[in-house]
Amino acid sequence: MGPRSVIALLLVSAVGVVAIGWPLITGPGSQVNAHAQDAPWLFAGLLVLLVAVVAATISESGMGPKAVAMLGVLAAAGAALRPIGAGTAGIEPMFFLMVLSGRVLGPGFGFVLGSLSMFASALLTGGVGPWMPFQMLSMGWFTMGAGLLPGPFRLRGAAERAMLAAYGFLAAFAYGTIMNMAGWPFMNALASSVAYQPDASLHDNLARFVAYCLATSLGWDLGRAALTVVLTLTVGGAVLNALRRATRRAAFEAQVTFDGPVP
Repeated sequence: MGPRSVIALLLVSAVGVVAIGWPLITGPGSQVNAHAQDAPWLFAGLLVLLVAVVAATISESGMGPKAVAMLGVLAAAGAALRPIGAGTAGIEPMFFLMVLSGRVLGPGFGFVLGSLSMFASALLTGGVGPWMPFQMLSMGWFTMGAGLLPGPFRLRGAAERAMLAAYGFLAAFAYGTIMNMAGWPFMNALASSVAYQPDASLHDNLARFVAYCLATSLGWDLGRAALTVVLTLTVGGAVLNALRRATRRAAFEAQVTFDGPVP
């Protein structure tokens, strides 16, 4: 990754951290309703930053149109996998593909792939709503993290699959936690003892948030993590090999060079 790619990714990640974690950043006295309608603006800003990430990554990596086309194919495949199981008990094979694709494509393209896959799947399933920009950010981080794992050019075989399985297990829980944080502040505070309290201390709200996660999403997160681990360990080797072959054929074009002066 070049400097422009790093700056673009840091910028979009900073926007995401503030947009998702503002209840814990602002502290007591936060006005929940003031941020309830911010999702469309976040979505518009996210699209602009995604374009910046794509442009910076392409210009600095030397990837050609074939690689961009492969990115589109993988995003479509991820979107098609998401409706399988409709999220029932965490049966979401899309996460397995994102881990392996991020590992092969690297962090820059991985972030874009994760975000675009979630965007396409929302259009495919009719899941467009104020939660969509947070899903795009979370999946982008999830896929980017796989591209940041060590040994991308040396580690292979069972050791690599074990590392990816462990990462997928942890990242599946992280994805669920981030999505919980995005929706948790907008619960009716009078309806539940685990709801966000604008006037409560950080410690009290953290305790409420942990209880909220345990009560609402632990089963789905565990199912998602377990499926990701099983698929990575069983068919991950074959998928990684296929992705690497496709990347080698699509990624780079031989550049024309001249030994002497051009007439």
